[in-house]
Amino acid sequence: MARETVYIVQAYKAGRGKGLKAEQQVGCKDAEEARRKAERLAPLREGVVAFAASADVEMGDYDENPLILFKAGRLPFPFDQA
Repeated sequence: MARETVYIVQAYKAGRGKGLKAEQQVGCKDAEEARRKAERLAPLREGVVAFAASADVEMGDYDENPLILFKAGRLPFPFDQA
């Protein structure tokens, strides 16, 4: 199957204790749309990240090193890395 680039926005809300709970991922058509959606969500969520990854969507095989387009707030590993 062909690999394609997918653009995803992942938001997090506060979980138990200091934990984070992931919300439903939002797919976007391009990097700019993903960045804009993440920027709008940032003030409303504990953390948010927009990223691009190479993937074989049919097989569920995603890159282990996504390209971060935007991030804000408190995030889990690996998004919490600089």
